[in-house]
Amino acid sequence: MKTRWLPRLAGALAGLLVRLWRLTVRIRIVDDPRPALREAGRGYVYAILHAQQLAFVVLSDDCPIAAMVSASADGDILEGPCRARGIIPVRGSSRKAGKDKGGARALDGMAEHVLKGVPALLAVDGPRGPRGSVHWGVVNLARRTGAAVVVAGVFCSRRRVFARSWDRTQVPLPFSTLTGRFRPVIEPEAYPDDAALREHIRAELAALEAEWDPSEATLAAPAPV
Repeated sequence: MKTRWLPRLAGALAGLLVRLWRLTVRIRIVDDPRPALREAGRGYVYAILHAQQLAFVVLSDDCPIAAMVSASADGDILEGPCRARGIIPVRGSSRKAGKDKGGARALDGMAEHVLKGVPALLAVDGPRGPRGSVHWGVVNLARRTGAAVVVAGVFCSRRRVFARSWDRTQVPLPFSTLTGRFRPVIEPEAYPDDAALREHIRAELAALEAEWDPSEATLAAPAPV
């Protein structure tokens, strides 16, 4: 069995780094729909871009949150920062070559959290893209739980973009400002067709990025014809 202690050690160190990192950044939240959802007792699921995962972990102000984290060694590294910020990692990945990698079990775990009132977080174009696409997990989770979908983004005043990664991973730099922004809340019951719901989530994510990060928005996958 492949040894996983090194990624896990890296994850623990990354968790400590994220705690220190957050002390250096300024956090802004704009047009926040979540207080109204909480007051109404509505569960909700975040739909974010994979590129902004780390920025979301650093910003995270809505804990606990359940987040689907890859079952791979990369997920081992991300697990430490998640736990450091009060995010509950639910391990699993989508199918690869027709074989389930724990994604179905992880989705069950995410649904249990949402039904208990814990928000869920999905990087909807992960784990392999295309960038800006929306896979079925967020639709399935919203349908199973009746949760609203909150399309969210974190936009950094200063950041490093890893252009060679498929998602163009964004890393906020210390002493930057992280701004959390949102699109109007999506109510799944307004979309009897799952494909229409998925397309609306994709369009809202694209609109959010186009408005607040237009240079990165041009690199998203084209909308389906």
